[in-house]
Amino acid sequence: MEFFVAGVSYKTAPVAVREKLAVNPSLLPCCACRLRLSAGLGEVVLLSTCNRVEIYGTADWIAGKVQRLFAALASAEVDVTPHLYVKTGAAAARHLFAVASGLDSMVLGETEITGQLKNAYQVAKAHHLTGPVLNRLFQTALQVGKEIRTHTAVGRGAVSVGSVAVELAEQIFDHDLSAKTVMIVGAGKMGEACVRHLAKRGAQSVLVSNRSFERAQGLAAEFGGRAVRLEECFQAMGEADIVVSSTGCPHTVIARQDLVPVMRARAGRPLFLVDIAVPRDIAPDVQQLDNVYLYNIDHLEAIVRENLRSREQELSRCHEIIAARAADVMRRLAGRPPTVRPSAAPATAGAELLQPVPGCA
Repeated sequence: MEFFVAGVSYKTAPVAVREKLAVNPSLLPCCACRLRLSAGLGEVVLLSTCNRVEIYGTADWIAGKVQRLFAALASAEVDVTPHLYVKTGAAAARHLFAVASGLDSMVLGETEITGQLKNAYQVAKAHHLTGPVLNRLFQTALQVGKEIRTHTAVGRGAVSVGSVAVELAEQIFDHDLSAKTVMIVGAGKMGEACVRHLAKRGAQSVLVSNRSFERAQGLAAEFGGRAVRLEECFQAMGEADIVVSSTGCPHTVIARQDLVPVMRARAGRPLFLVDIAVPRDIAPDVQQLDNVYLYNIDHLEAIVRENLRSREQELSRCHEIIAARAADVMRRLAGRPPTVRPSAAPATAGAELLQPVPGCA
């Protein structure tokens, strides 16, 4: 069986396409299991983040299966063919290692993707969806990510999508957030990261709204902010200058009709909305309202490009490491002795029984 990766990312598909393929974290094992059974894959890991949806797996042949795999993931009818990429063998290994190292991320060198990739692998492994090939490749990928961050400067000063959203907020308000009120909708990891970055940038007034009011209270208290019950979210929005939304809901939570009374009460005061969720939290047509300015995750790319320049000089060294480690791991999988590299400790891998997830067939 041959190792492959097939996917769409922010490089190949707009958020309007990616959000139709996004998989809720709680559904990852069932979706991955269905993909394995429907396409006859030997092993599979499903990765779904705000910037990419990728299927890593092994198969006797992959040609002709990819469109069917992604059609099975889609929550609505969408033609993914123009946006898909497929890599096999060593090219797929190099791609996996680049993803694990943050080199394929919107924010070059960011570290969030490493945790997301590790979680996707651990979920698949726990549900017996991986075996000798993916175990070795993913364990090596995590080692490569650590090696690149240790031995190169590509991650120095690297920022997450959350901090880029805050950087956008600073640009909107001329680098002074001290007198502005910022509201975070969604107190998950991304929302928490935003609050932390806002606090570092001097924001004095932070509102936190979340489905779990207790979670909102805890996060708000940590930074001297105020928690807002979800049912009071739009009333509180009248106070905010900028709203950052990242709830993880499978549908929009802020619609045009929700903002009509909010904007009426604001009496012409502008409202800036930053939607960093995939699927999107905020309906695109809200920007038809006067004095409403909406930015989604694709809009952050311009800021990201500025951040790239200081790190690009490290890319050559990073790609050398990735190419060497990919060549080594492919030799191991083919049963040939690897090239000796001082920094390349062999990954351990154990054969796993490939059993379907109960109730997911």
